Formats: sequence, structure tokens, C-alpha cells
Amino acid sequence: MGTDSLLRGEDMARPEILKCVLCGREYAPEHGRYVCDSCGLDGTLDVLYDMHEAKKLVTKDSLSLCRDMSMWRYRDIMPVLNDANIPALSVGWTPLYENKWLASKYGVRKLYIKDDGRNPTASLKDRASAVGVAKALDFGQKTVACASTGNAASSLSGFAAVMGLDSYIFVPEKAPAAKVTQLLVYGANVVLVKGDYAKAFDLATAAIEKFGWYNRNCAINPFLVEGKKTCAMEIAEQLNWEVPDRVFISVGDGCCVGGLYKGFRDLLELGLIDKMPKITGVQAEGSSPIYKAITENSERVRFGPADTIADSISVGAPRNWAKALRAIRASEGTAVTVTDDEILSAIPELARSSGVFGEPAGVTGFAGFRKMALAGEIAPDETVTVVVTGNGLKDIESAKRSVGQALSCAPDIDEFSRLIDQRRTDK
Repeated sequence: MGTDSLLRGEDMARPEILKCVLCGREYAPEHGRYVCDSCGLDGTLDVLYDMHEAKKLVTKDSLSLCRDMSMWRYRDIMPVLNDANIPALSVGWTPLYENKWLASKYGVRKLYIKDDGRNPTASLKDRASAVGVAKALDFGQKTVACASTGNAASSLSGFAAVMGLDSYIFVPEKAPAAKVTQLLVYGANVVLVKGDYAKAFDLATAAIEKFGWYNRNCAINPFLVEGKKTCAMEIAEQLNWEVPDRVFISVGDGCCVGGLYKGFRDLLELGLIDKMPKITGVQAEGSSPIYKAITENSERVRFGPADTIADSISVGAPRNWAKALRAIRASEGTAVTVTDDEILSAIPELARSSGVFGEPAGVTGFAGFRKMALAGEIAPDETVTVVVTGNGLKDIESAKRSVGQALSCAPDIDEFSRLIDQRRTDK
């Protein structure tokens, strides 16, 4: 974190209230306040700031002079109270690549790829975990816990380790081995739950309540979305405040898509951008409750089973459904589903055309963009950004399924020549 942010800490636009997304009831931003008393777990809360004060602090000029090239450049409109509690790992300001070749192939004016797999533990979830760990320390907590399909878990364990906190992570027993190993390397207390993400979430919630741990579950803790919103803020700033017409992102629990909306909405209120991008949430066909609610014009989401190769979005009971629906509808966006085969084919295509290697959930946004573009559902004059939420090394087994086999050859030039000739013939 840069020294300029530290100097501004006392003047930050501190969070004023927490407001229920469903009923609008307001609460003080105090320890232990996670959801609305009236709406229960469905009543997720927005973190709202003194925008009059924020407009003095967060300006195009102030950001242009900021030397902190991380998500903490937006420190003045984030909820952490004590700068000393901010983890030293550099999070955010991930690359935003323009890809002219893919834009031409799929018939859009411009296409940008936001590679959030470049964060410290290789996923967008680091933005939330950095805030979560800092808030735990703000409130004097020593143990943090969450349920996760994988990425939030590895992210929390890494940031907890950096700040000397204990972490308890509840993941489905079928979580990819690479992600579970990452948790253990960071020293987390890992619980493999016999069941799906919903079962892991329920057990984590019960344990957090019983033992008084700090809740890092992004769908429950309102402060975590404030970390994820910085992805939207970076997109806007990296495009010189000319926001794209559409943004595509994969959807599981609803936190990432909700974070994008919150970031763009804050920028609108600050007067830094002049429009809201149309946010498109992309789900796997086998795990698509948000998509179904959007297409059926439902006020609520029906929970059900989830089955997809994209483990990070294999969520049949999205706890942050209210923010997800709002993000899509209020931005005049849409939702789309893709098959597991479409997800797998997106891994090598994106990597070979952009150099960005994403895990299955990470490339789901690109798969959704590709599907809509081929169906003629995106206008040729539109500018599009696709967010890649996690690195491909997170799930190497799925990546292996998406590509062919390597050549096996003796150290003999004649044998190698025959193999090359055969490969050319096969093509």
C-alpha cells in the first residue's frame, strides 16, 4: 500500500450505514452486523458512504497522482478503519488487455480482457479477502472462517497467514486438489465437507456462530463486496473513464457480479463516469439459478442442485442472489448459460488468442460473450470487457481435458520427423 493512502486515512469517507437490499432498513456498520433482521439471510446489506465527503477525496486528479497501483488506490471509499490492518500483499490493478483479433472474430468494436488471475492467490476473490482480513482486525478478531468452492478459501487462507490470523475453511469434499493443497500450504484449518457447497456453507455458518469467528463469507458479510467492487473501478480508470457498453462475468454465489455493479454505481455517484455498463452474468447450464430467475422474471431465486465442471461457480443456492439480480436488472444487462463443453473449449481459445489462461469458472464469462456474439446478440458498435476471475493452474485437470496430448518421441530426429509428418496428415 502506498504512503499517500496512509496519509489520507484520517480523511476517508468512512462507511455511514448498512442498508438492506430488499427492504431498505438501515443499520450501523458495527461488528456482528451481517444481514437484515427483518429479511434474514436473504437480506444482504449495502455499505454506503458519505458521498459528499467522498467526492472531495476521490477525483480523477487525485487518482492520477496516486502512486499506489493496487486496489487500495480507492482506499477513501472503502470500509477499512485502520490502515495498519491492510495486508501487505499487493491486490488489484490487474492487467486489462485489448484484443483486436477476438474483437474482429466476434464482431464487436472493441474487446478487453481483465485478467484477475494475476492476484496473489490467483483469483478475483483476493479483493474480498484483503478487506475481510482487515475488517476482522478492525473488530479485534483473531480467527476468520468461510465456506467456499475453492478460490475464496485459498484466498482467505493466504491473507490470514500474512496477518497472523487463524483460518477455518469449509469446502466440498470434491474441491480440486490444487485448491485444497493451496489451503494447506498457507496453514489453514481445512474441513472437507461431505456434500456440496450448500452443505459446506451451512456447516461454516453454524461453526462461525458457535465459536464467534469472523465471517468471511462474501454473501453474508457486506464489507467483502467492497473489495470486489474495485475490479469495476479499475476497468473504468484503465479505460480513461470511458466505461464499456457491456461487462461479462461468471456467476456463482452472486458476489462478483454484485461487486461489479456496486463499483460502477459508486463511480456514477462520484461523477467519475456517465453511464452504467450492461452487466451480463454467465452461469453454467448445470448451475443456473440466477439465469432462471432473470429469464423467468422472478423476484426471488429458487435453490436447487448444482453440477458443473466449473467448481468455483457450482452453486445451486446462491446466498447473494438479491445483489446478483439487482446488478443484472438495474444495469439493463442480461444472463446467459453455457455448457461444460463450451466452458472447456473457451480455455484454450482464450489462452491461444490472448495469453490469458483461465480456470473453468474464470473463462465462463468469455464463453458467454462468445455465445451471445455468435448469436448476433451484441451490436457491432459495442465495446465489451470480459472479466477472467481465476487462473487456469487452479484446476489443471480440467485444463488437460480441454486440450490434446503432447508428442512422445525418442531422442531421434528421424522419429521426430515422422511424428511431424503424421500430425500434418491428421490435420
